[in-house]
Amino acid sequence: QVQLVESGGGSVQPGGSLRLSCAAASSIFTISTMGWYRQAPGNQRELVATITSGGSINYADSVKDRFTISRDNAKSTVYLEMNRLKPEDTAVYYCNAAGVFRTKQYNFWGQGTQVTVSS
Repeated sequence: QVQLVESGGGSVQPGGSLRLSCAAASSIFTISTMGWYRQAPGNQRELVATITSGGSINYADSVKDRFTISRDNAKSTVYLEMNRLKPEDTAVYYCNAAGVFRTKQYNFWGQGTQVTVSS
């Protein structure tokens, strides 16, 4: 099991911004596709954004043009910059690391961090 340590959640008013961070073990970070997912009460966990080891990025339609995912391989950290937040962005946000190591697939999750958007 690889530990993913998330930080940066909190409460913000609509239209505000937050930045989430997720630090991972350096041994897998550079080979992993890193992602952010979220789960609101009563809903299934859904993809927010992913970034591959080569830097290819994918966003959910609901966050395009508002959220930015990035990674710093030197710090083994992935970030999610969230702007123009909406109440519907309220959820627990989870960091994910996925890939293949020595022919075995892996898929690790962080503990989650709460993001609340409310006036």
